[in-house]
Amino acid sequence: MSGFLKIAIRNLLKGPVTDPYPFGPTFIPDKLRGKLKVDAKACTACGTCEEVCPSAAIHITKNNDVYIHTTWYNTCCFCGNCEFFCPTGAIKLTNDFHTANTEEEKYKFINVAVIVQVKCEKCQKMFVPPSEELLKRAYPHINEAVRNLTKLCPDCRKKEAFKRLYK
Repeated sequence: MSGFLKIAIRNLLKGPVTDPYPFGPTFIPDKLRGKLKVDAKACTACGTCEEVCPSAAIHITKNNDVYIHTTWYNTCCFCGNCEFFCPTGAIKLTNDFHTANTEEEKYKFINVAVIVQVKCEKCQKMFVPPSEELLKRAYPHINEAVRNLTKLCPDCRKKEAFKRLYK
């Protein structure tokens, strides 16, 4: 029997060696950079992700009292800059690689996160408060004084800090 026939018979008896995807599970590497996920509670709408996105897939717009964080997957190159440079860690790339879509769905193929503003306790101005993740990165021990400052807009925080410095 020739070498080719031996290999062919062995492979027929052994069965398929490829993944059954899309009809069954497949191997996905842990570090695969797939669709991104935005934690709206951690996001401060600072715009860093929008600035570092080389394909301009991320847009942050203000609409009344909220910020809308939109990611267009059709233009995203999954480089990971947004996750790397996000100061609060609000953006995470998942290992969800399912990015195929139809022509009709291409303008709906987005990820939207809504970042809510709150009123300043002193001046009633609307602002996005610092997230818990940002506070943990900035302060090793978060006390009540720090928590109270998060209820103030940036202008009132500056005034408060100035008052404390020059009592």
